[in-house]
Amino acid sequence: MPGSIGTSEIREAVPLAVRQARPTVWLNPRRVAADDILPTLTLTRADVEAAEARWRRFDPLLAHLFDALGTGRIDSPFRALAAPMARRVAGGQGGAVWVKADHELPVTGCIKARGGVYEVLVYAEALALAQGLLRPGETYARLADPDARRLFGAHTVAVGSTGNLGFSVGVMARALGFRVEVHMSHDAKAWKKQRLREIGAEVVEHAGDYGSAVAAARAAFADRADAHFVDDEDSLDLFLGYATAAFDLRRQLAAAGVAVDRDHPLYVYLPCGVGSAPGGVSFGLTLLFGDAVRCIFVEPVAAPCMLVQLAAGLERPVSVYEVGLDNRTEADGLAVASASMRVARTVGPLIEAVVTVSDADLSAWLRELWTGAGLRLEPSAAAGFAAVRPFLAALPAPPGGDRATHVVWTTGGALLPEAEFQAALRGDGTG
Repeated sequence: MPGSIGTSEIREAVPLAVRQARPTVWLNPRRVAADDILPTLTLTRADVEAAEARWRRFDPLLAHLFDALGTGRIDSPFRALAAPMARRVAGGQGGAVWVKADHELPVTGCIKARGGVYEVLVYAEALALAQGLLRPGETYARLADPDARRLFGAHTVAVGSTGNLGFSVGVMARALGFRVEVHMSHDAKAWKKQRLREIGAEVVEHAGDYGSAVAAARAAFADRADAHFVDDEDSLDLFLGYATAAFDLRRQLAAAGVAVDRDHPLYVYLPCGVGSAPGGVSFGLTLLFGDAVRCIFVEPVAAPCMLVQLAAGLERPVSVYEVGLDNRTEADGLAVASASMRVARTVGPLIEAVVTVSDADLSAWLRELWTGAGLRLEPSAAAGFAAVRPFLAALPAPPGGDRATHVVWTTGGALLPEAEFQAALRGDGTG
């Protein structure tokens, strides 16, 4: 790209500690007040509210298809950590520590259900409406009928994934009768590939990393009229599906009597891979709470793609390889070399900080959270806990002090096979 920023300039922009794969707290120097940035964005609160309304239209169908969804709503528990563990997480600083337990999301056991399931539903709705299978006022449970399944069975849903997004997309698409292709890097976890095959998805392996698998799948499905590609790097529907989680958290905060305002700030710690999930959640929360919410992204030291992108600027996509990092981490759900430019350009100015954490810290927290709080997590999902203390220590005086609320968003683990979980507890490597 003529005139674009070069690798040497990128290296200068990215802190040395990040380039040396050392745990780092990067306070975003380009953060902009919510009232200043939100009016400039194409997406609005109306878009997220429309996505929330679509979820509710699908409640009857989801309740019909999945026994675990009694009401059809896909949401997770919201729990306060007991005082001793909260002190361990926050180092005795700040206020209460809560867990938004998306590792326990029904059906898929991971945060990717919010985006992946939603995008499949959007595609199914569009096909059904185009074929006249849905009439005004008719229940969406109608989409489980044989004629709807015949329609969906003539179409393919494809996705590039390290595992959890592919599973979320695959479970929903197969439940409706779609064919499914999941494109994965060759080094993706074997058990995640097997899990996909067991639900009837075709797994296509690629020699390169996650980004290479996504690019290959995107190209393969670019001109397919009988297929839909779920693009984790550039999907608006995926982003909006995640953004609706903000409504769930607002409801749970209110039920718990937790105030969120200027005097009672809300800090939310979000593991970040390509960025769609934390980006969507951050966008939705900022729409609801403005600058009273502060979103902190958390990445592995070997794969801090969002930090590198934001530090280098938004002129062009930047890879962690350009700053000498190898993108190798046991947190496979976060092993992404290049961040979503859609997400970086949309929520980059709203991100409070990015914290990078080591695999050793992830492993240590995984064990401590299991033994001390009964949380059964994947390494990726432990990232937020490893970030709270260093983030607070990096601030001269955390706004809100004891009046602040800290929410750590967990992302996966409930469906981790027992052998894999035990290996993770031993530090043998899983994801």
